[in-house]
Amino acid sequence: MTEIAVRKIVVTVEEVRHDGGPVLATPILKGSVACIVKNPFAGRHEPEIAGMMDALKPLGLECSTKLLQALGGDPARIEAYGKGSLVGAAGELEHGALWHVPGGYAMRELLGQALAIVPSMTKVGAMGASLDVPIHHKDAAYVRSHFDGVTVAVADAPRADEILFALAMTTGGRPHARVGGLRQDEITKRDGLR
Repeated sequence: MTEIAVRKIVVTVEEVRHDGGPVLATPILKGSVACIVKNPFAGRHEPEIAGMMDALKPLGLECSTKLLQALGGDPARIEAYGKGSLVGAAGELEHGALWHVPGGYAMRELLGQALAIVPSMTKVGAMGASLDVPIHHKDAAYVRSHFDGVTVAVADAPRADEILFALAMTTGGRPHARVGGLRQDEITKRDGLR
């Protein structure tokens, strides 16, 4: 089994009070957690990497828990989520894909009902690069008001031989959503789509 060596975890929370329109009665919280880990495959092509997904599962749960606590601790308040990976320059795009199961399933497990697939972004980048983590509604991917994103960046990460694994959650959609589409209160199907 691949050992997971964590260098640091960074949690960030934004409190959005308005976005140019009227002040919201309840601010929307948008949070992210970034976990910086050593990439055991940096600098070489390793044909078999899938075993690292199992090794990352406890970290996925730890990061999800830290993020939920930073957003107030109540799973019922979380409306949207996303995940992503930023691989250091000595790694491959596929190394970031190792986060799909450990990051996504951890959030879904922690939140209880979370029917929609967790949107994701993976890229290779230099130290200090930003990662735009896509966000959508946790129960119905077509809820247009919750199409959003959270930008994650850590000044000294990822180093060439590291991976930045990120999770994001929000307590609402865009502050003044008004472009139509399926609304949160119109979710009827339980297929994760509508």
